[in-house]
Amino acid sequence: MRLTILGGFLGSGKSTWLRHHLHHGLLRDALVVVNEAADAPVDDALLVGSTRLRVLAGGCACCETRPALVALLRDICDDRVGGDGSAPRIDHIVLETSGLADPGRITDCIVTDRVLQHHIVVGEIIVTVDALHGLGQLRDEDLGRRQIETADRLVVTKVDVAQLERLRRLIATLRVLNPGAALSGSAMGSPTELPDALGGDAETPPVVGAYGAGVPIRAAAIDLGKTLDWPALAVWLSALIHARGDDILRIKGSVRTPRGRILLQSVRKVVQSPEILPDEPVAGDNRDGLLVLIGRRFTAGELVRSLNAFGIGGVAAIEAGAASANVRRPSHEDG
Repeated sequence: MRLTILGGFLGSGKSTWLRHHLHHGLLRDALVVVNEAADAPVDDALLVGSTRLRVLAGGCACCETRPALVALLRDICDDRVGGDGSAPRIDHIVLETSGLADPGRITDCIVTDRVLQHHIVVGEIIVTVDALHGLGQLRDEDLGRRQIETADRLVVTKVDVAQLERLRRLIATLRVLNPGAALSGSAMGSPTELPDALGGDAETPPVVGAYGAGVPIRAAAIDLGKTLDWPALAVWLSALIHARGDDILRIKGSVRTPRGRILLQSVRKVVQSPEILPDEPVAGDNRDGLLVLIGRRFTAGELVRSLNAFGIGGVAAIEAGAASANVRRPSHEDG
């Protein structure tokens, strides 16, 4: 089986890119595995009904849930070899990684496993890069660089809303960091042309001493309940992002508002336009009111107390597990 690894830093547009390709049938026959850092996943709800889907939640596939990833892929291999022919044959797997995963370590996990190495070949590593925040992530996050350096194909997302000069600098930087990778652009998941990087100066500043260096990134999930004071939540989110935008790397969730069900998303201090979801969730999906926050220097309990201070009651912390501990890149000395 051919495996495509879809990676990229938090909020870089992996799910949006994948949804577009599934909607247009470009990955029609693929089995999609969604890996989320939080124990309570959100992204898979956006893909349900589009294709065959498996979920791997509760940590990154390159570290915390690595054994679970191996077990899942082995099960898929067993089904493919021992199936009775009633189900469509699986020849292609797409693994959408957590935004905190290192694709290089996932590849190593597969090629060194005594079973998977005989059944799965890593065909391509695709990494999405946020046109709005990519330069900052490369400056502050060593993981962001590692993701880009391992890619076969780099997809620059949000091209339609990025400033031209900043976009040119990002493109020039990507070509320095990974000159062998194919480079393309995307807007809301749709392919789009990239500008010429002529005049753009590459930026490759050191990560040492950056704001987030050495501070663990964690995921916290909050149950907002089914009845929600939407104006109060909107004020709380605005205040949180304004005050702690450097710590809150990613927010995503599905909530009910007077306008209906909407998908909330933010990346650092930029809140994306809410997306209207189907009024009724897919059968068995009861995640309305779930809000997942990923970042540093906060706990789920602190978020609940903050919500209560804004007069938002009935909320509860689902979990506050470590999503990543700024995993050090393995060296030859590690064997």
